[in-house]
Amino acid sequence: MSIEKQEKRQGAALVAPALLWTLGFFAIPFAAMVMMSLAHLEGREIVQGHDLGNYLRIFTDPSLRRGIFVSLEITAVVTVISVLLAWPLAWIIATRVPARWRRMALLLAVLPFWTSYVVRSYSWALVLGEKGVVMNALVGLGLLAEPVQIMATRSATIIGFVHFFVMLLTLTIYSNLIQLSPNYARAAEDLGASRWQVIRLVILPLTLPGVMTGAFLTFVLCIGDYITPQILGGNNELTLPQLIMLQLGRRGDFPMASALSVVLMVIVTLAYAACARWLKMERV
Repeated sequence: MSIEKQEKRQGAALVAPALLWTLGFFAIPFAAMVMMSLAHLEGREIVQGHDLGNYLRIFTDPSLRRGIFVSLEITAVVTVISVLLAWPLAWIIATRVPARWRRMALLLAVLPFWTSYVVRSYSWALVLGEKGVVMNALVGLGLLAEPVQIMATRSATIIGFVHFFVMLLTLTIYSNLIQLSPNYARAAEDLGASRWQVIRLVILPLTLPGVMTGAFLTFVLCIGDYITPQILGGNNELTLPQLIMLQLGRRGDFPMASALSVVLMVIVTLAYAACARWLKMERV
């Protein structure tokens, strides 16, 4: 046996477990979900078929179409706000916090990850309620005459999401910042660039891979999240995951739930394609 064939077999043996895992736990279930999305519900019976009726209904039914737009709007707002808050925080930790305190700063940044996702959401429900800490403080300071309804609104959902994803983005951006050589900034300053120009024209473009990685993770986790919108947003505006759970739990309409899930997968795939393009540009 030649050395080349032996190396190919060894490579195939190393890749095989990952391929089998992907095939068994992603490709086959996804194919089954696509097939289910082409069926339809008659009474309580699922009738297998090959029609696009469920997909047509998604884009013609105002309530279903609205759920997609609500999810996209919330996800876009959360992603933008999280990036705008996380980048300065990561920059401060990487460049302004003394080296001996950086581990402590990063530890404080990841503390939200130590708490259950459900517990965090219910904690925000207590904080943002009409008798919560925020409303009591604002009324006590005289900034508000009476409590304002924040719970069961889109604002509460966005606050809960941002609290979590800012820390996630901070870690991805920080990992890029600490790898940058300080000579880049020094060279730009020697050429007459101001501190703002150094950040905007040198540091920020070099950290774009970390920003895009964190933004993509934020997009995927946010648009597919069911718990936070359900606890903090209530049922005033249903997101795409809430619509999927509604089809499964109350109506038992597995074909429609599958079709909505396929739409969600398509949206995530498009987001990945957009982020991968930008990352590829930065690596060239």
